[in-house]
Amino acid sequence: YPFTAIRHSATIRCGILTLQEKWEKILGEPVILEQKKDFNEILDVETDLPVIIGANIVPTKQWVSLLLKSGNTGTFDDEEIVKTIKHPWEIFQFNDWAIRQDFELITGGRQSGPLSTSNTVIAPENIFIEPGADVEHCILNAANGPVYIGKNATIMEGSMIRGPFAICEGAVVKMGSKIYGATTIGPYCIAGGEIKNSVISGYSNKAHDGYLGDSVIGEWCNLGAGTSTSNVKNNAGIVKVWNRSAKEYTAVGLKCGLLMGDHSSTAINISFNTGTVVGTCCNIFGDKFPAKFIPDFSWGLERYQFEKVLQDISNWKKLKGMDISDKEKELLIDHYSQKK
Repeated sequence: YPFTAIRHSATIRCGILTLQEKWEKILGEPVILEQKKDFNEILDVETDLPVIIGANIVPTKQWVSLLLKSGNTGTFDDEEIVKTIKHPWEIFQFNDWAIRQDFELITGGRQSGPLSTSNTVIAPENIFIEPGADVEHCILNAANGPVYIGKNATIMEGSMIRGPFAICEGAVVKMGSKIYGATTIGPYCIAGGEIKNSVISGYSNKAHDGYLGDSVIGEWCNLGAGTSTSNVKNNAGIVKVWNRSAKEYTAVGLKCGLLMGDHSSTAINISFNTGTVVGTCCNIFGDKFPAKFIPDFSWGLERYQFEKVLQDISNWKKLKGMDISDKEKELLIDHYSQKK
């Protein structure tokens, strides 16, 4: 929570790829990921596809190879070759490691596309650009980690990028952006301003100035101009984040910014306190600091009316040439009815 409220955990993006995409890239075929607590549980599933038990596993090619050799009795002890996401803040905490793993998985044995000579480049051997990407008059520093530029992605002029960094297919980084590692810009996102160690999932926008640090933004979110996050407490103390399953605030370390669920948006100049959790389908506005935990379907301090939820989601999707599906409506109806 909040990233699995209306989505399967296999769709979580950590690094360049989602968890589902990692497995399929490693195995070379489609798979079914099951959300089961017991990794060794035997499933009665009628399918010819491989069934992976443990959809919160962040696999690597090396670990899967050892797993297959050992007869599916793998170990999770070596965190250099496998990790398991148990809490939402671990998505950004693992992102540096995950970008490096995915970079090798995606680019191994392949030739990068040409990078325009208008750019200032440090460690070009650690930069990979896919076909159709447009990068001009930028500074790309891959000395401390790889830089991956996805198919048809755009990094506009004046942007400064430090690896490890990934921009996925069709995404845009706007002019003059300052992006530090380890950051992932998901497919068809728009990113701008200052971003550090954050994952912005697919189809979301942080298009304007404002700071986003040590954060995870869900799918189809929009951060209004000037929206900023605090990622460090002003006393440099331990950050605590609302843990819904434990129903208490949990210590997560010295840094944590914003964890925002799908289809949530902010008005201009919203400032989030350190370690804020925003649920699914929230519209955040007002002249005060938002609460550190904002429940699903919040409209300011009120409850979002469901017809308005569907209309607003449809409006945002149309901006990217898409529309809300019947399946999505069913999931939202079910989730909304549980939040009365």
